[in-house]
Amino acid sequence: MKQINFSFRSRASSLGFAWEGLLSFFRRETNAWIHLASTLAVCVLAVYCRVSLTEVIALVIVTGFVWVAELFNTVVEKIMDFISSQRNPDIKIIKDLAAGGVLLSAVIALVTGVIIFIPKLF
Repeated sequence: MKQINFSFRSRASSLGFAWEGLLSFFRRETNAWIHLASTLAVCVLAVYCRVSLTEVIALVIVTGFVWVAELFNTVVEKIMDFISSQRNPDIKIIKDLAAGGVLLSAVIALVTGVIIFIPKLF
């Protein structure tokens, strides 16, 4: 394998591709907008409740975890759809596992939010 030397131009290109991926995610995926609305709600609630720095860090981590899980789930779904547009029980399992990862990350985020916000609201 040929070794590629570091260059700021290639890093900038990679960053551009990453931004294009995120823009594509928002253009094509309804779940991106649902996650954005949820993220904004968490931010507003965090300001309203005056959460501590430690709590902000926890919220950032779990919110980021959900975003990353959803992005990877989208990648898995696109790859599986590319491989076969026909129903396939093996592909269904793969897609269900990826979706389960998003669900698990969302539940972890919800539990974290409940632990942080419920005592401040009630």
